[in-house]
Amino acid sequence: MAERTLHTPLTDLPGVGPARARALDKLGLSTVADLLAYFPREYEDRTVREGIAWLPADTPVCFAAVVAEPFRTSYIRKGMELTKGRIVDGTGQAAVTFFNQNYVRKALQPGQTYFFYGTLTGEGYRRSMVNPAFEREGAHQLTGGIFPVYPLTAGITNRFLTGLVRAGLACLPQVQETLGDDLRETYDLVPVEQAYGSIHFPASWEALTKARRRLMFEELFCLNLGLTLIRGRRGEQRACPFVRQDLEGFTSRLPFSLTPAQLRSVKEAAADLRRAVPMNRLLQGDVGSGKTVVAAACAYFAWQNGCQAALMAPTELLAQQHQRTMETLLAGTGLRVGLLVGSMTAAQKRDCRADLAAGALDLIVGTHALLSEGVSFRRLGLVITDEQHRFGVDQRAALAAKSGEKDRPHVLVMSATPIPRTLALMIYGDLDLSVIDQLPPGRTPVATYLIREDKRARLYAFVRKQVAQGHQVYIVCPAVDQEDPEGLKAAEQYGRQLQEEVFPDLRVGIVHGKQKARDKQGVMAAFAAGEVDVLVSTTVIEVGVDVPNASLMVVEDADRFGLSQLHQLRGRVGRGEHPSYCVLLSDNRNELTRKRLKTLAATTDGFAIAEEDLKLRGPGDFFGARQHGLPQLKLASLEGDMRLLHQAQAAAQEVLARDPNLTWEEHAPLRRRVEQLFRENRDIFN
Repeated sequence: MAERTLHTPLTDLPGVGPARARALDKLGLSTVADLLAYFPREYEDRTVREGIAWLPADTPVCFAAVVAEPFRTSYIRKGMELTKGRIVDGTGQAAVTFFNQNYVRKALQPGQTYFFYGTLTGEGYRRSMVNPAFEREGAHQLTGGIFPVYPLTAGITNRFLTGLVRAGLACLPQVQETLGDDLRETYDLVPVEQAYGSIHFPASWEALTKARRRLMFEELFCLNLGLTLIRGRRGEQRACPFVRQDLEGFTSRLPFSLTPAQLRSVKEAAADLRRAVPMNRLLQGDVGSGKTVVAAACAYFAWQNGCQAALMAPTELLAQQHQRTMETLLAGTGLRVGLLVGSMTAAQKRDCRADLAAGALDLIVGTHALLSEGVSFRRLGLVITDEQHRFGVDQRAALAAKSGEKDRPHVLVMSATPIPRTLALMIYGDLDLSVIDQLPPGRTPVATYLIREDKRARLYAFVRKQVAQGHQVYIVCPAVDQEDPEGLKAAEQYGRQLQEEVFPDLRVGIVHGKQKARDKQGVMAAFAAGEVDVLVSTTVIEVGVDVPNASLMVVEDADRFGLSQLHQLRGRVGRGEHPSYCVLLSDNRNELTRKRLKTLAATTDGFAIAEEDLKLRGPGDFFGARQHGLPQLKLASLEGDMRLLHQAQAAAQEVLARDPNLTWEEHAPLRRRVEQLFRENRDIFN
């Protein structure tokens, strides 16, 4: 039998036949290396404790006990059998019940000592357990330590996967160390072999903590190395420098003055655009902060320098809105604005493509249609994407590749999702960052209220009042088309209920992600045109067109959303001159949850909300909205230890200061690890 290596297929391991191989493949596991890098999602403390009578109730515990009597099976109905018995130790006893497991009659022998793991209920001599795990004293396969719990799929049990990992650990000595001795000593990190061994089967909670810290550091360290290398590659690319920048010629035509934050962002972008290196800048601003004006200024600079610009939006409605806004902002400059979306006729698309290729259009606004075959530019100098999290780096690159020039276009990406600066630099680490952290004057503050279910009748009356005043209402649900087991509101059913039972005299529209694009666009267009009074939706309206007439946002089961997402939804209203409101419905009584929602009700500062959300909830919402193509981290999180992130960033800078491209022989394993982490973008390191 050949010696196992990290590349050994799992089919060569005992117990892995074709069916299990297919199931493991669903988990992304095909080799021993995959297995070692498949970390537990949680751990069970199965260290042996003493005293049946003294052990805590309603929490999993592990203890030794003697079987006091033979276990007996009774049949209570077809397909249901109970096997019961009694176990004892020096402090007390417990009744043990197994459902449909009559094999335990032979497995648990009277007078023998076994280890049990499960949840005890009751007190004193009236203690009981249901379906505990058990094994003979001294076996140590199921009890007697800290046991991993892995993410599973159908056909794979935790016990089987645990055994598979144990078999794979024999290959641990083959895992190459990526962190040098000096680096590990500086940052107090355990060796890689120790880390992998302890992450799966820790001898103690302290050992687990050290293993996790080492592996989290490595992830953050390699991520920062990769992002820095990407930045370095950007510095080797060439772009058309926008040396002519008549900002006054742009701002003098505007019917308003730029805010200090807008002006600062324009100047930051302008400085990038003057260079012969492609700009790669994230423009981050709260809902309604005026990011489009900054984008228009950049497009104006492109036009002044004989280049074209392209603005890509995630929906046709938003693209159409951007086209109208850009035509207004750039009126009188001579800059020609066009539109390219999927619903245009074949002739319209053909004419638009011809104008682009001939240079007859200076700024094209569109959707994914801009990426289609046949779209080319005379000289594309600037790419702008709106709502960054809806586009991946590959799409951004695909649009940039249509420049038709050796020079790469400058890139500006916009996001209305407020993200704390440190986190933004992690998520969008290949981008420079501009922040618009103030709103233009005249924005109507949105009054926000947190209410419980018992106020629903009053809420419906308030909806009617808003509609009677000529305004429109959003109602957002967390689910799409079926009731959740927990009773979450689903847009499809709830919308129909509102139309038929609650607001039969009002015009109710329903929109969600499972609808055909044409149907969805039709409903949202009707709402924007004032033809729908109440729009019931999922979060698909999070990125939508401005509807100044909308005055009320209702969020059902608000506790199921992150604060930043709720803030995004709230930003759909308050775009007109009339008073606007956001009502958060939640019966959740969890103290932390109520605190989160009260934070939203107390402030309209998106960045303050994001900081609080990061503290209370962690970065899941933000990472869920990360750009595609950047690696997903397995262990590292930011809410737990910001210090570790800063240490990893500092370490990456130190290494690259000595070896800018990781070409030293001693850094070969590290470079391979970075390339592995950035598997989707491996070509950028070549």
